Amino acid sequence: MSATNLTSLTAGTPLVFGGDRVTYVSEELAAAFSAGDAIVVLQDSGDVLHVPATDRSAAALAVDAAHDAFASMGSVTDGGLERFFETFARRLEDDGCFAPIAAANAEDVERARARGRSVTRLILSGRMRADMIAGLRTWAALPSARGQVVHELDHDGWRLQQFRDRLGVVAFVFEGRPNVFADACGVLRGGNTVVFRIGSDALGTARAIVEHALDPALEEAGLPPGAASLVDAPSHAAGWALFADTRLALAVARGSGAAVSQLGAVAQQVGNPVSMHGTGGAWMVAATTADAERFAAAVRHSLDRKVCNTLNTCCIVRDRVDDLVPVFLEAVEAAGAARGTNPKLHVRDSDRAQVPADWFDTVVPIARAEGPVDEPRAEPIATSRLGVEWEWEDSPEVTLVVVDDVDEATELFNRYSPHFVLSLLSEDAAERSRVEGAANAPFVGDGFTRWVDGQYALGTPELGLSNWQLGRLLGRSGILSGDGIHTLRIRAVQHDPDVHR
Repeated sequence: MSATNLTSLTAGTPLVFGGDRVTYVSEELAAAFSAGDAIVVLQDSGDVLHVPATDRSAAALAVDAAHDAFASMGSVTDGGLERFFETFARRLEDDGCFAPIAAANAEDVERARARGRSVTRLILSGRMRADMIAGLRTWAALPSARGQVVHELDHDGWRLQQFRDRLGVVAFVFEGRPNVFADACGVLRGGNTVVFRIGSDALGTARAIVEHALDPALEEAGLPPGAASLVDAPSHAAGWALFADTRLALAVARGSGAAVSQLGAVAQQVGNPVSMHGTGGAWMVAATTADAERFAAAVRHSLDRKVCNTLNTCCIVRDRVDDLVPVFLEAVEAAGAARGTNPKLHVRDSDRAQVPADWFDTVVPIARAEGPVDEPRAEPIATSRLGVEWEWEDSPEVTLVVVDDVDEATELFNRYSPHFVLSLLSEDAAERSRVEGAANAPFVGDGFTRWVDGQYALGTPELGLSNWQLGRLLGRSGILSGDGIHTLRIRAVQHDPDVHR
């Protein structure tokens, strides 16, 4: 039987998923579907995703450009790549070039605020601009790894060489953080090409970066047009269409946990390798031997702003409750004061008695995305919700848990956390080693949690941080960077023309 394209959908039509389950076309989907549209049925959940033709076209155009450009990237010299990164950085640094980018970002921020959206990651601040420029110049100065021989094996009359080479088209779907736009261009350093799909809140900023900095840098450096392409569409469906394109060599998803999981499922169903950077929220444990001053500093410096490596859940052992809980509360208040706001505390319901009652009885303004909201300073939380990542705006938000010992804290981490960052404040080296071995975390430390960042820790612009929620990583760290995206090829160099098998 020959296949035909869908031109319409009928409400109630059964759709099989997972091999033995069924869902049905809804009336809303049937009414919205038109010729040229597509649906994606997620095999793990049965979610039916509607991809309009316009979003399919926007994604396909961007991948077309990147795919065509990849064919030419093999002849691009290291000098050309260095000129691209330096030119991109120089245009962002130039106030005249940057002015329309700043104006577009201001409009994006204003629209997002009007809709009650968080703008802490959207604002293209002076610091973010400087970080983008520094990241691009890092790529320009980085020695090329293309063609690098990583393994050799001599045979009688010939030699085998295994060497690094470019991988292909890399797709990024990420939230409205303009700096990721520059960071992700790092994949070009290895001869790859890149396609971006940015959140709708930052689409105006992205368009301005492309027009006034990215595309001119590609042209001036002699790189093929489309080597870095933007999916110019605001809807989530454009991201689904992008990740469903089988021409991708790698799909990278960044953002909220649910959205990232959904994107990952779309990519995996068509066989695209995917790197997911979703649920964040670091955990910290204060052990019996924890130094109080060091603990206070670690808490305070882990709550300076809300990103994925911000402290989210703190466990304090029971025999240090009397002195460390007050230290913890003071540090949380100091973090709020540093931002001119009040902090928000969640306490495991069984540990409520360990926190002064006035924390639960006092109502204060909490800075939310939609504006200040009067809330209790502290509220109880069920054990099952210890892994909830608090997406706070300006008021530092954190959960407190009292545990019998570090082993209970490690068990809670392994059961409820996103398997991401764990910091243990302990003066006992053997205890630190034991917890490090038992905790299912790619990132472990003994102080503040915010060190988990590619640029800060490795000196290389970061494309994303992977947790271990969906399994441990194979052969690479949890920090994905542009120079880590490559494939391995094998060549034979024959010295003896009479070699035969």
